[in-house]
Amino acid sequence: MRHGLRAHTWLHTLTAPPVVPQRALPAATPRAAAAAAAGFEDADAQMVKTGFDPRTCSANHALEGLLRAGDLPGARRLFDEMLHRNTFTLNLMISGYAKSGGLREARSLFEETSQRNKITWTVMMGAYAKSGLAGEAFVVFVEMMRSGTKPDHVAVVTLLSACDGAGASSSVAQVHAQVGRLGHGSKLIVCNTLVDAYCKCGLLEDASRLFGEVICKDSVTFNAMLMGYSREGRHTRALELLLEMRRSGLKASQFTFSGSLSAATGLGDLGLGRQIHGAVIKSNFCWNVFVGNALLDFYSKVDCFAEMVQLFLGMPEMDNVSYNVLISGFASAGRNEDSLELFRELQSTGFDRKQFPFASVLSVATAERSLSMGRQLHAQAIVAGAASDVLVGNSLVDMYAKCGDLATAGVIFESRTDRNTVSWTAMISGYIENGLFEEALGLFSAMRRSGQCPDRATFSSVLRAAASLALAGLGRQLHSYLVRFGYTSNVYVGSALVDMYAKCGCLRDTEQAFGEMPSRNIVSWNAMMSAYAHSGCGGDAVALLDRMRRCGVEPDSVTFLCALSACSHGGLVDEGLRLFRSMRASHFLPSPRREHYCCVIDLLGRVGRLDEAEKLATEAPFDEPDPIIWSSILNSCRIHRNQDLARRAAERLFGMELRDAAPYVIMSNIYAAAGRWEEVGEMKRFMRARGVRKEPAFSWVEVGRAVHRFMSDDDAHPQIGEVRRALDELSGEMERRGYRADTSWALHNVEEGMKAESLRYHSERLAIAFALMSTPEGAPVRVMKNLRACADCHAAIKVISLIVGREITVRDSSRFHHFRDGFCSCADYW
Repeated sequence: MRHGLRAHTWLHTLTAPPVVPQRALPAATPRAAAAAAAGFEDADAQMVKTGFDPRTCSANHALEGLLRAGDLPGARRLFDEMLHRNTFTLNLMISGYAKSGGLREARSLFEETSQRNKITWTVMMGAYAKSGLAGEAFVVFVEMMRSGTKPDHVAVVTLLSACDGAGASSSVAQVHAQVGRLGHGSKLIVCNTLVDAYCKCGLLEDASRLFGEVICKDSVTFNAMLMGYSREGRHTRALELLLEMRRSGLKASQFTFSGSLSAATGLGDLGLGRQIHGAVIKSNFCWNVFVGNALLDFYSKVDCFAEMVQLFLGMPEMDNVSYNVLISGFASAGRNEDSLELFRELQSTGFDRKQFPFASVLSVATAERSLSMGRQLHAQAIVAGAASDVLVGNSLVDMYAKCGDLATAGVIFESRTDRNTVSWTAMISGYIENGLFEEALGLFSAMRRSGQCPDRATFSSVLRAAASLALAGLGRQLHSYLVRFGYTSNVYVGSALVDMYAKCGCLRDTEQAFGEMPSRNIVSWNAMMSAYAHSGCGGDAVALLDRMRRCGVEPDSVTFLCALSACSHGGLVDEGLRLFRSMRASHFLPSPRREHYCCVIDLLGRVGRLDEAEKLATEAPFDEPDPIIWSSILNSCRIHRNQDLARRAAERLFGMELRDAAPYVIMSNIYAAAGRWEEVGEMKRFMRARGVRKEPAFSWVEVGRAVHRFMSDDDAHPQIGEVRRALDELSGEMERRGYRADTSWALHNVEEGMKAESLRYHSERLAIAFALMSTPEGAPVRVMKNLRACADCHAAIKVISLIVGREITVRDSSRFHHFRDGFCSCADYW
């Protein structure tokens, strides 16, 4: 088979004639071609203006040959030996350094000469643009203007080509303002480049406004806007633009097909993708490797692997991207063995090893959390000379961080001088993956101080950290950043915002963020439904599911999980059972998984239908008993004081060799509530024998810009004395209002007074007391706890909310409780 491709289990029925591997040349964009053509014309004109010197002309040709051959040292020696140079000589040498990445040398030559023409300035801008340094390119543009050299349209296009990302958004707007004054506003190539630059900076509204103002649009204009919409997740609008382009009679190009396929991928529309594939065949674009790779990417992302492989084998030309797409496609589908086997096949081809898709294969090691595989790939990348590549370097940081080796990830990250937004985001995500949310936020602050501009992925990661810590204040700051950078229209960022507000317990903000999204995907709907579920709004969640279907979005497994969880938290038994039955009976809905069974069993158990819950647990179609299901039954037994079923559930759980302390603690609670202290002691001895340790309970609260953490009976906080006094005063008023401690929640065989005292200083109460004394009167209080709150604290906080006249929100490991005027949003059903 071609390219050394041997028969695989997934290829054995497909054959293809052998061909000689060829390296694909990068397709030149119309913008780049026009700029290059204009540059050569200006160069010839300059040679005429400066006088034709045969010696200089001959030396320039020799210099050009050395640079074309990649002999930069030889070219520099010839340049230094030339007695007669002209501006063309200087431009050649600066361009040579720029193409080889020698920005410092290029800038040094540029600074040394005063004989600059507009090509000299443009070449220097292009050097920075090629390295992605939009800020430096913009400084050169400003210097050019101040020197009295009027930029031509090639200079403007070159500068705009560097503007990619939110950090360059202000530069694009400023250049746009200058375009009209320079007289280039009517040039289509400039308009097209401006539209493209606005899109790449995420400023879709500005791009759309300019797109509407362009009178004589060509396919490049449409493609720039279409790609912009696809990139931002506005796939429906992208397809509407495609229809408009076809009505205009413009021919599709490789970029048209790529953008359209990206939209079809985003919508998950297999039928549409196949129609586009048919249009590709009709338009005779099958030979184009760029379009072929876009088709491969589409089929891989809609899980049509047979069609993807068939297309791959039928491609007349392949490049490293083709292999990269296949390897990434198999990896994202969890078919890691196929990815690795294909990578081994690639190693037997004639492709340049430095161009191998190491980044994609490293993602396999990352997915499998295989540090040994990652280290082997790291060694291969070093041998191939690819470890210095930015993409590979970022993948190495990501792999080591997500495999738990943060020290090595940090060393690689710190050693790179070419750190970009992706590098920072990989390191931040690594901290988040390892549960180091505060460290992730600290690194984000360092990123901002370094001048590096965060992108959509960065914000999505940091929003996840803010959500995990339930830091609503930080989340709102991040929201303001997103508005400033123009990222709020992006469906992925919008979904992350909804998720952040939901996990911070800000239900009104969650609904507002969801309502303001210009387009939504399944993740957006699921995040909103999860917010309703964790706030106990079961009716709202079910209504949202109906609304989602009316909008043409089909629910997935996560959707049903959120809806069933909402029914469980809200006590909607009949509605929950109806949803569960519809999943089991329908051929079009995802089959129920363990998590769905767990939700329904929890739903039945909470309302006391324990026999039905046990029956469903024993009949669940899984080979192995599930600890989450039986833990749910055990917790229901605690609520309804059913010791017989609790003992049966505990026996099942303890036979699973669990490392989780929760079942042991619940069983201890059941025995303690019944006054069976010997059994409580036995549970503790059982835990010690198995090496199971109860996770210490702690709560935290955000006050100002600081996070304050409290343990039960805490004495470490610097203001703990004041906090305890405030809580003691509050306890006195609570007792006058009729509160009495429920000492059944004190798991110690001591006298009643000591039990009540131990309950008083639970971590959530300390956090609430601190927030009350540290925030303005009337301000809402939000407290987070790592474990489930006890029923006594729940009763106490209801009374506290009545006394202080404030809304108090507590997020525990199970759900949100919104306390106001002596009542809780859960209506004591939790």
